[in-house]
Amino acid sequence: MNARPEPAEVVITGIGMVTPAGPTSAASWKTVCEGRPTAVSDPRLAGHTVDFSCALTGFDAEGAFGSDARRMALFTQFAVAAAREAVADAGLVDPGGAGQGSAGDGPGGEGNWDRSRTGVLLGTAVGGLDAWQAQGERLLERGPRSVNPLTVPMAIGNTAPAAVAMDLGLHGPALSLSTACAASTTALGFALDLLRSGRCDVVLAGGTESGTIPLVSVGFDRLKALSRRSDDPAGASRPFDRDRDGFVLSEGAAVLVLERARDARARGRRGYARLLGYGETADAHHRTAPDPGGHAARLAVTRALADAGVSASDIDLVNAHATSTPTGDAIEARLVDQVFGGRSAVTSTKGVTGHMLGAAGAVEAAFTALSVHHGVIPATANFGAPDPDMPDIDLVHGAARHTPVSFAVSNSFGFGGHNAVVVLGSP
Repeated sequence: MNARPEPAEVVITGIGMVTPAGPTSAASWKTVCEGRPTAVSDPRLAGHTVDFSCALTGFDAEGAFGSDARRMALFTQFAVAAAREAVADAGLVDPGGAGQGSAGDGPGGEGNWDRSRTGVLLGTAVGGLDAWQAQGERLLERGPRSVNPLTVPMAIGNTAPAAVAMDLGLHGPALSLSTACAASTTALGFALDLLRSGRCDVVLAGGTESGTIPLVSVGFDRLKALSRRSDDPAGASRPFDRDRDGFVLSEGAAVLVLERARDARARGRRGYARLLGYGETADAHHRTAPDPGGHAARLAVTRALADAGVSASDIDLVNAHATSTPTGDAIEARLVDQVFGGRSAVTSTKGVTGHMLGAAGAVEAAFTALSVHHGVIPATANFGAPDPDMPDIDLVHGAARHTPVSFAVSNSFGFGGHNAVVVLGSP
């Protein structure tokens, strides 16, 4: 019997980000490495018990999209902006041509990018809920004729990948994936499968979210999931800290360009990191609470390691999901201790960015890839004291740690018990 061929290696050749830490990948990375929290009072949430968020600043939608910005929900704006940056960063299109209706001509044309074999996979938890909320308010206040005729195509969850495909002229699969806060890590795993199977040559994978609106904030607060530190928004997101009291809502997007390593090398690209493996499981336990034993989450980690062909002792960095909730962080700390012991450094960038829900996994995978590329592990912001009820993990805090990162894990866990994990390695 013939041996099964080894799966093709996949590399990340482009990164685009729009986050509260910055309107570009470089700006976001700089803020995260400096450990500067981004949570501030949010006028959109004024008058509510939780009146702050990690809001996006410095994002010029009108400059990017002109009058079309008014026809796009925020999560779509974020996704298209991140995708444009990612493909330009990967050298697939000229930065001046991306998104300007000329993506198929000149630099980045069919000579080095077959758009018929390029996919778009984006994760989201709430999609265009900001548009649904705004138009629902119009309906109640001003009647049916006030509702925007474009409400449905603006707000439905598939709009973001469809818009990216249209903006860049991509004709491969364009899919929206929803596994709550694990959604964009799920997208990375599906992208890995598309490339390994040969169904696509390039995949733009990531996530996008615009959930910093009253309906979402109040909903999470009613679940007692949010921090209530309105007197100190910047200090509210405290992953693994003894005094953590909930997460901080955030918004943004990240898109990663994935391609087979041999194809990247053929056009002179080495990539930031390899995407080596993926694991996903379901707790089958509760609508919102994670399994206190962490059994399925641990299985997702071990499956990702097996898929990558590396052992737990090889992992230099764990980018934790760690949202700053009392229960979730404790369960993940025990998982990290059980699987990796004290051998792996641990960080959570949510101390800076807050929790971007369905976009969080892609943003954190992007930061993990940059850690591999630069040999820098961002510190966990707002960490003041360890929780005596949690195991002693090697949490990077106080200042970024400069050290080689050969292999890394990025964890994502979502409501409904969705667990998704990716393993990255140096190219």
